[in-house]
Amino acid sequence: MQVKLARHMGFCPGVRRALKLIEAEARKRGSIYTLGAIIHNPQEVERLRALGVEPVEDLPGEPGAPLAITAHGVNPSVMREACDRGLEVVDITCPLVAKVQQLAKSLAGQGYFVIIFGDAAHPEVKGILGWAGENAVAVKTMEELLQAVPVLASSRKFKRLATVSQTTQSVQWYSHFTQDLLGLLPRFDEIAVHNTICLPTRQRQESVQDLASEVDVLVVIGGRDSANTRHLVQLAAESGTPAHQVESAGDLRPEWFAGKTVAGVTAGASTPDWVVEEVVSTLREM
Repeated sequence: MQVKLARHMGFCPGVRRALKLIEAEARKRGSIYTLGAIIHNPQEVERLRALGVEPVEDLPGEPGAPLAITAHGVNPSVMREACDRGLEVVDITCPLVAKVQQLAKSLAGQGYFVIIFGDAAHPEVKGILGWAGENAVAVKTMEELLQAVPVLASSRKFKRLATVSQTTQSVQWYSHFTQDLLGLLPRFDEIAVHNTICLPTRQRQESVQDLASEVDVLVVIGGRDSANTRHLVQLAAESGTPAHQVESAGDLRPEWFAGKTVAGVTAGASTPDWVVEEVVSTLREM
């Protein structure tokens, strides 16, 4: 099997930063909790666990316990509660995510109703919602928006709208959403659109679309819980090229490659290099 690699793929700078920081903290302290997985990749989570990094779903109860806020960030109320409990908080929020948090807070403070384009259940989006406050909502479609906030469709309670995006969303989908949102302009004094999809995400999306035209089948490597990896799979599928997501080389299926001669490989922003290397090596032997 001939294998072609995407121009941009794998770890982004924010993930590399998060891993460097958490490893340093674990070495210094011996162990440290993380509020959720530090990144959405099971192999890295297990590797870090061996170094003393333990993911937890709720705030630890013991005062003084070290707790890392993950690259996805958190609602500021979570940070306050952690401090109130006497936890030793280490903030590893991705700087690009932190910029969106501050932008959402600023927009809300200026009187905008803030619309966050993203997956409402994703940790990053939950955190941004918290920074925006009560006059904010997270949606992926106009239908969801009008269902979640009927007042936007029927009254003038809010005169100004602003929208930001989860940093790892699809550029195409956000563009379509904002075009639909601007259709509401006659009802409002202002609609402010902010493109907060990060550069590494945009680069990986453009690369997978370019690669799709050059191969017979695409393999996208990344954790099942990784939003940016799922978006790469969806973008690849939209191109018409068969695409399959795997977490490791063990997920590869021979039937995916029957009659195919060229396989393309890309990886989500939280996929470690060694996992990519294992998948590529296995493909070349097929």
